Amino acid sequence: MSRKSVAKKRIAKPDPIYRNRLVNMLVNRISRNGKKSLAYRILYGAIEDIKRRTKKNPLFVLRQAVGRVTPNVTVKARRIGGSTYQVPHEIGSTQGKALAIRWLLGASRRRPGRGMAHKLSYELIDAAKDNGIAVRRREETHKMAEANRAFAHFR
Repeated sequence: MSRKSVAKKRIAKPDPIYRNRLVNMLVNRISRNGKKSLAYRILYGAIEDIKRRTKKNPLFVLRQAVGRVTPNVTVKARRIGGSTYQVPHEIGSTQGKALAIRWLLGASRRRPGRGMAHKLSYELIDAAKDNGIAVRRREETHKMAEANRAFAHFR
């Protein structure tokens, strides 16, 4: 990280079909080894699957899922006087959204089943209904921050 200046905030470009920045953020996180077209195919397949299963607007379901998984606080390890404390920190909306996307994709990769598109669609539908692995992860993080609230003055 540069000491001279603050890094500029880069705004993600929208995706070509839905013109949505959240979709493009998801595609960028799905893609591995530069295979962005495969990531687009996976996400668009998941969106079609969501549309077919829920009979709702898939972008609404996607936004709802990311909103339900987004954490408000997280804990950071801080070493003070020879012992390490888990200090709770509030996080901004961009960082929270990035964490939510990471958790959703990690949870969908760990799901059993065939095809990443199906696994991702199931995880997004579950997260929109406020259950699933990613939502559990957010609740764990909030519980940990609540348990370590006594160390908040170490910020």
